[in-house]
Amino acid sequence: MDLRLSAPRLVKIVVGVPVVAALAAVGIAHAPTSHREVSARSNEAAAAGARWTSAWGAAAQAPVAGDEDSGPNWSTRGFAGQTVRQVVRVGIGGTRIRVRLSNAFGTKPLRIAGATAGRSAGGALVWPRTITPITFAHAATAVIPPGGELVSDPVALPASPLERLAISLRLTAPTGPATFHRFAQIDSFRANGGHLSDVGADAFKESTSSWYYLTGVEVAGAPARGSVVVFGDSLVDGVGATKDADARFPDDLQERLIASHRPLGVVNAGIGSNKLLNSSPCGGEKGISRFTRDVLGRPGVRSVIVHLGANDIGAPQVDDPCVRPNPQVTAQQLIDGHRALIRAAHAHGVRAVGMTLPPMKGALFPFWTPKVEQLREELNRWIRTSHEYDAVIDADRAMSDPADQRMPRPGYVFMDGLHPDDAGYQAIANAVDLAAL
Repeated sequence: MDLRLSAPRLVKIVVGVPVVAALAAVGIAHAPTSHREVSARSNEAAAAGARWTSAWGAAAQAPVAGDEDSGPNWSTRGFAGQTVRQVVRVGIGGTRIRVRLSNAFGTKPLRIAGATAGRSAGGALVWPRTITPITFAHAATAVIPPGGELVSDPVALPASPLERLAISLRLTAPTGPATFHRFAQIDSFRANGGHLSDVGADAFKESTSSWYYLTGVEVAGAPARGSVVVFGDSLVDGVGATKDADARFPDDLQERLIASHRPLGVVNAGIGSNKLLNSSPCGGEKGISRFTRDVLGRPGVRSVIVHLGANDIGAPQVDDPCVRPNPQVTAQQLIDGHRALIRAAHAHGVRAVGMTLPPMKGALFPFWTPKVEQLREELNRWIRTSHEYDAVIDADRAMSDPADQRMPRPGYVFMDGLHPDDAGYQAIANAVDLAAL
């Protein structure tokens, strides 16, 4: 459900007010418990007593064919009689993990025939003697209904901060089109047949740079103060960062937190091409629709960083069905959208941090016009000066060229002229006041 854009601004609720009532107050529709929620809730109950914190995450998207930017993927055809191995880096560690799987955009029940977790040894390799079965309500198999989500039982696999894990899923029955995350910046691997316990990579002969069904890894059993969700578009998703190098802005922020001995996890909830106000095939659900699932639905969330609006104001110049609909928007509409996210975060007891939009003029494709610049500057001015966000990360100032502040700083920008490169993402992470999180 969309967040209500016209609701009055609310102050933070006090701790102890029921979450359901708080969400209703900001206009998020609350439906009665459905069969889609039962599996996840039963496993949450099974782990009662443990304090779980999000250590890694990805935003779910509907299946869409790959393109020149993202490369091929397996989402439109799905899987049958195969094992999928996916590699993720957890930000914080713990003595146990659990995984979160999503069939949010599936059209039929998703049957999990088995799952394992282990320490990644690079590529599809897993360190020997670390592969551990994953169960769901104490069973090796599970069924996730269309639109549903499933949380596993605790897995006795210790994880260290910044460690890569390999999560393998056995999918025997045809899945149909797959819920996935399009732009992973790291390869996932596929093998025919059952290879959950393989430590070698020989059977995993195919790969794509997307994640499938896997939307979260959570940890328990170690000191943690909660997690920060970074919610946004391609700047958050990591377009322009070096592949397989964990060099996105959220990765750099996580490394700063670890180095400063602040036990906060960082979850990347970015989607390339995502908009605040309009959904699209490649950009996924609009921000005001997916905020509840991708941010508030995760355990241990303490704060959210929001970077959205660039595609809302730039996409109308792009004639591509991948990003349609792309109507012209006003600065006031964007501000109202940001206010809806702030209200929802505050109602959930979550601190909201706004991020300004970096320079867009250098884009080497039709994205910038003087009107776009006017909207960008107006939105950035509101983010900086309205004091409606609890804190601000000024990505604009971190990325702008001192000689022309409408242009990105040379050396900080990817070859497309718009997205940061590794140095640019590090500069944005360095601009974050860690105490504000």
